[in-house]
Amino acid sequence: MPPLIALAATLGGLVAVRWLYNTARRINQELEEARMARVAEPARRDIPTLRRDSRTGAYRPD
Repeated sequence: MPPLIALAATLGGLVAVRWLYNTARRINQELEEARMARVAEPARRDIPTLRRDSRTGAYRPD
């Protein structure tokens, strides 16, 4: 009986390792797709330029 338990534990361990490997690969693929989508989107151009107000010294949008 002990060899049967050892075989079952080994098979269970292999199944767990395979599941973890596939999950890690899927998550890394999703992260890579998100990273590439972020790189592909154009840079925002609606950010105003700040100029210093000579009277108050504060920076204000152009």
